[in-house]
Amino acid sequence: MSKKLFIETLGCAMNVRDSEHMIAELNAHEGYELTEDASSADLILINTCSVREKPVHKLFSELGVFNKLKKADAKIGVCGCTASHLGKEIIKRAPYVSFVLGARNVSKIADVLHRDKAVEIEIDYDESQFAFKDFRSSPYKAYINISIGCDKQCTFCIVPKTRGDEISIPADLIVAEARKAVENGAKEVFLLGQNVNNYGRRFSGENEKINFTELLRRVSAIEGLERIRFTSPHPLHMDDEFIEEFARNPKICKSMHMPLQSGSNEILKSMKRGYTKEWFLNRAAKLRSLVPDVSISTDIIVAFPGESDADFEDTLDVMKQVRFEQVFSFKYSPRPLTEAEGFTNSVDSEVGSHRLSALQAYQDTILDSISAAMLGKEVEVYFEELRSDGYVAGRSDNNAVVKVKGSEEWLGRIARVKITEVSRSVQYGEIVA
Repeated sequence: MSKKLFIETLGCAMNVRDSEHMIAELNAHEGYELTEDASSADLILINTCSVREKPVHKLFSELGVFNKLKKADAKIGVCGCTASHLGKEIIKRAPYVSFVLGARNVSKIADVLHRDKAVEIEIDYDESQFAFKDFRSSPYKAYINISIGCDKQCTFCIVPKTRGDEISIPADLIVAEARKAVENGAKEVFLLGQNVNNYGRRFSGENEKINFTELLRRVSAIEGLERIRFTSPHPLHMDDEFIEEFARNPKICKSMHMPLQSGSNEILKSMKRGYTKEWFLNRAAKLRSLVPDVSISTDIIVAFPGESDADFEDTLDVMKQVRFEQVFSFKYSPRPLTEAEGFTNSVDSEVGSHRLSALQAYQDTILDSISAAMLGKEVEVYFEELRSDGYVAGRSDNNAVVKVKGSEEWLGRIARVKITEVSRSVQYGEIVA
């Protein structure tokens, strides 16, 4: 009988891909098969996130739950970003944990499995050319890492301390992985990196040095590939060449994630983001001018240390001008190992909560207007998920979630859909072609 693996993934798309890598390695080298029942698993993995405080608290809560329901001889492993920054502390706080594996050490999963209380958390470990075995959570879409680590020094962000310096994965490996995914049925690839449009800044060893725009061209040349998505580009590196390739390349989906963080130049400077409000607005305006139907999403932190009412109004002003289709918004929480953890000009928690509520309410009014404008429009939808309520779901070219009545026959297919019902989070429609 095969051994059973249960894995819980917290956080971003890069964590999803890291989990896929671990699943593949454990299957190929140790004979593990996935299960959705943690109580029957021989190995339980939690792939963690540490970008915000809440997921870290959730880790220890989840560990307690899994320890109570696991089989007597089952192992528990903690992986990912929280593993990187807490390391041995995890085993001290939860001594039933069998091993800890950092976000930069994914390829070591089959090794640490056999070393009780192993802690592998090197952030300078180089996996950029490691040949992972293949596993995809979905046959219709392929997540592909194009770089590991991050060279930015944003004062609020722990990622450089958990994933190390940025290294780009060689272009030929990326193209080969994308081609294989397409041969196996995927019509869409999703390119992943902390700052994808900084691709090419540093490679390990002697490799052809190209930038992200050229990488997009090479990936788009793959026959049978119909859609390319990526996350996250950094506003600082959104040059004209990149935006113009985004606009004219028909295989690149017309949705762009542009992490704003704040609309205030003073706060952006304190965050060490490297751009101004004016630069961000200029880049967003160029996008809108070249691609009128583009969907722009963003991340925003409110109540960063030193944020005044005027600073917050600057953020709302950017929202008013850009009219984001999606906003991921959070109240600032200090993270360990970051420069901002030592800032003393904190914003009152109640003020921060009020600002977050106000921002989210304002975004809702924008979303209501955007959603209403979708009614009656026709969009191209790539269906990739069968829902239990008799619907199939997918995403339009500009990233709107669309559901239609249908069965599994539509999975993996692209169809034209007329939108008949709208809401802030999902659109409903009818297939017209």
